Amino acid sequence: MSGVLLLSLSTVAVKIIGLAFKIPMLAFLGTKGMGYFNSAYEIYALLCVISTAGLPVALSMLVSAARARGDAYGVARIYRTASVTFFVLGAFTSAFMLLFSKQLAELIGNPDAYLCIAAIAPALLAICLGSAVRGYCQGFEYMTPTAISQLIEALGKLGFGIILAGFAIRRGYEIWVVSAFSVLGVTLGSFISLIYLSFAKHSKKLKRERALLDVNTDSKTNCFAELIRIAVPITLGSALISATRIADMTLIMRRLQEIGVSAEESNRIYGAYTTLAVPVFSLIPALIAPVSMALVPQLAAYIQRKRRDGEKTVIENATRLTLLLAMPASMGLVLFSRPILELLFSGQSEAIILCAPLLSVLGGSVLFSCLITTTNAILQSYKHAGLPIVSMAAGLLVKIVSTYILVGNRDIGVMGAPIGSFLCNITVTLINFLFMHRVTQSELSPSILFKPFIASAISVGAAFALYSYLQNITDSLIVSFGTAVAVAIGLYALFCFLTGSVSTEDIVLLPFGERIVKHKDAKVKK
Repeated sequence: MSGVLLLSLSTVAVKIIGLAFKIPMLAFLGTKGMGYFNSAYEIYALLCVISTAGLPVALSMLVSAARARGDAYGVARIYRTASVTFFVLGAFTSAFMLLFSKQLAELIGNPDAYLCIAAIAPALLAICLGSAVRGYCQGFEYMTPTAISQLIEALGKLGFGIILAGFAIRRGYEIWVVSAFSVLGVTLGSFISLIYLSFAKHSKKLKRERALLDVNTDSKTNCFAELIRIAVPITLGSALISATRIADMTLIMRRLQEIGVSAEESNRIYGAYTTLAVPVFSLIPALIAPVSMALVPQLAAYIQRKRRDGEKTVIENATRLTLLLAMPASMGLVLFSRPILELLFSGQSEAIILCAPLLSVLGGSVLFSCLITTTNAILQSYKHAGLPIVSMAAGLLVKIVSTYILVGNRDIGVMGAPIGSFLCNITVTLINFLFMHRVTQSELSPSILFKPFIASAISVGAAFALYSYLQNITDSLIVSFGTAVAVAIGLYALFCFLTGSVSTEDIVLLPFGERIVKHKDAKVKK
């Protein structure tokens, strides 16, 4: 749990730094320049997922198993095999992006983005090599290098991106060249993170752990085959998630141009959407993910012991807590998209006018996106890792078809992208719940859904009414929005207790939760 907490905090910090990066970059590059930046980044992200999503997990599992046997030779052999595999993948994907940067830019309908694609290409090699070390350290239950390297990577991207963009602007370069300089920040941050990981592999903690391994077995197991067997299902699932973003990028750019929007204006619209709306939407699922990470080990333990009552309890808790956290956040984004963007991106009035309705539609997807994370984890706990791949593939198909039709409609335009995401997430969630019913042979109580819905609707609705009233009597957005959020939180906590949505066990999971429960029990005894 300490390792999960550390990684969760690191992931949240990285998301916040990523959002903070968008704000100065938008000021430097504008929506047009961010269109070039994000086009390159999405291609990089897809290739990065294909190269690294499953292999670090597989490596950590194999290293952990060898450790349990005390097999020093096995640990070393697994790491050598993984390192070579990662190097080959990293070198190939980096070379592919670099050599075919112009063709890739043409393919997505954004030809001026080719220099950004070339600038980010070397980062793939650094990420792949770093992932080998991360997987190795995680196999020793040593999460600190992964957490710190993620932060270094994010901070490097932020710092170098701003410095290099400022340098390019002072030199008077065109905006697509300035965007390429800012993308170099990602590459430099990745290599600095790799340097740190190279030293972390030789840390005192790992040396002590390796010293405990004194058995050398000449195992004939094919390490490469084992790595691939474990990694492929995880990689496919992650790649399908990244493919939805690639589909968004390609369809937005091409379909807007097909209905008469210029290539430059299409790039500007895409840049605004992916810089303002998408990062805010993505932040909330990252905050929800630790719920499933914390509860799934309990589920795996009950499955191992064949405790059906325990399985049902954990599944209900995981789903209920996801709904409790995601439902008010989802409703809040739907109603408060405009003030949120105005607070984060003040001075970008044109982009905010464009993106506020898009973020409202994406807000409706937050709930389903969070449920996808939880239901995927539950299915994987039952060793049905292939089922989430089926549901994600179905969702991707819905995404492509709906986005293609809707964005190509002149009356809908770019609004078709978040609508397509909404339909995609609903599809995946429904299919996952059908799979869960078949696999777990249990049904969820309807109250799990209705109680958080009632509490969320009352609290968020009241907060929005208060915000609308305060807007008429004060010019301060911070005062009106801040007051509304505080009221929403207070009302939601109150109605959660009144409806019985929150239990003592839930409070224990919160920071200082045990102290709260002990204090409550002490008062009851008195």
